[in-house]
Amino acid sequence: MNRRYLRSVGGGLAWAVLAIPAGATDAQDLAAGKAIASDRNGGNCFSCHMAEGAEMAGNGGPPLIQMAMRYPDRAALKAQIADPRERNPNTVMPPYGAHGILTDRELELVVDYIHSL
Repeated sequence: MNRRYLRSVGGGLAWAVLAIPAGATDAQDLAAGKAIASDRNGGNCFSCHMAEGAEMAGNGGPPLIQMAMRYPDRAALKAQIADPRERNPNTVMPPYGAHGILTDRELELVVDYIHSL
């Protein structure tokens, strides 16, 4: 389908639908994921990572920006957060899933939030 055709049949709506990422997460789940990531007794992501809107963000880890572009495969991002030792045995990042720091549900919410950044 070409752009001219899409414009003629309500292309604005068609482009809006195409722009929604597959598996888009609702705002409530994203807020829950952000709360876990921000919790110093939970994910504590911002003690090492900078992210837009994070308070007292650290700079020891890479910034959490353009995450969907950096991790187009959401499963790869989840694996990195669950057990980063798989890719880098010398990492200082805690294995949130492997050590049971986060439950599987909490891990899913954090991954959804981080992937949305």
